Amino acid sequence: MNATKTAVIGAGPMGLICALDLLKAGHEVDIHERDDRIGGMSAHFDFDGLAIERYYHFICKTDQPLFDLLAELGLSDKLRWTDTKMGFYWNGRLYKWGTPQALLGFPGLSLAEKFRYALQVMKTKSVRDWSALDKIGALPWLKSWLGERAYKVLWERLFHLKFYELSDQLSAAWLGTRIKRVALSRRDLFHESLGYLDGGSVTLLDTLRERIEALGGRIHLRSGVDRVTTDGAGKVRGIVVAGTERAVDNVVSTAPIQYVPALVPDLPDAFAARIRAIRNIPVACVILKLKRPLSENFWMNICDESIEIPGVIEYSNLNALGKSRGAGPAIVYAPFYMPKTHPKYARDNQAFIDETIGYLARLNPQFQPGWVLAAHCHRYDFAQTICPPGFTAMLPPMKTPVAGFYMADTSYYYPEDRSICESVKTGRELARAVLG
Repeated sequence: MNATKTAVIGAGPMGLICALDLLKAGHEVDIHERDDRIGGMSAHFDFDGLAIERYYHFICKTDQPLFDLLAELGLSDKLRWTDTKMGFYWNGRLYKWGTPQALLGFPGLSLAEKFRYALQVMKTKSVRDWSALDKIGALPWLKSWLGERAYKVLWERLFHLKFYELSDQLSAAWLGTRIKRVALSRRDLFHESLGYLDGGSVTLLDTLRERIEALGGRIHLRSGVDRVTTDGAGKVRGIVVAGTERAVDNVVSTAPIQYVPALVPDLPDAFAARIRAIRNIPVACVILKLKRPLSENFWMNICDESIEIPGVIEYSNLNALGKSRGAGPAIVYAPFYMPKTHPKYARDNQAFIDETIGYLARLNPQFQPGWVLAAHCHRYDFAQTICPPGFTAMLPPMKTPVAGFYMADTSYYYPEDRSICESVKTGRELARAVLG
């Protein structure tokens, strides 16, 4: 009996995990990737002689599906934990953040507002069922806990610089899971602890590639799928790659689902309309290599009218990148999220790099332009799904009306945050749907 032939579209972590589980179940699997490398948003590139991820990733204490995969692949010893620090730049000054002492010493909130803020975090840490918060908006939820003034100090600018006119179209569940994930990733009340893999995400990606190929799976780079064909009776017949149709039994798409209606033209119109209703925010992510550290923080939120980025991530304060932390080159990510309709998004990459460098002296008065050793900017059109109240019901099922065609992307992590852990979890859910 011939093995079931399955084509997986996309060689990011989600597609690789799905392919691995299908291979273990006896499927014949081909993975098709348009890019010249595996990894998707976690793919590495050569940044001035340093192999680094296009977009930053970190691991939290709650990421059990990832820990299980690392154990399965023999990579548990590659996991490292670092006590990280957070900063909050507000009203022209950088403050410490993320500890009880920092909260008590912050001058932007009254004592009552500080208490309400701490109480909200404590309450959110204990939420297990997000269905109630799925039905209400993030902004009303925040204001009900913090009050209008504290919301403006802590959150308003962050929402504006990530979502602009879409700021009021997010569910409380979407925000609450992010608060909970980081809040639970602590060594104790006073120390946040985040993780990374030795060598970065490519350590996991390369091992997945080796395991997939050892099981007979094939990964085709620069090999995008142009169309999924059907047999006229609503069943997958094959895929079209470079003008040639290849017969398959199943197709699993892990590409952004916005591509799916054009990829599978035989989907029912009503189902395709559900897919088109899911919207995303793009990102232009600047990466800088600096001679000296910018700060002691891994994450710095920015709520200041003079700076038009919601924060910077000093990745070298998490991952030592082969050097002692606090010495040698520093790596800083600065993400510009905005709708494609925003006038700034039409600018070239150098404009985003120049804008970022122009802000650094405000974040650290000692900064000099000569600190910049290298700069780069990556863009991705589907960086952040817009998850309004009721988003759970909006998401189409992974198993589509076309028999043999399955789909998911980062929107299916909802309400959880975008992370490699959630890629693992969703990739395995996709494989179960196919095998079910």
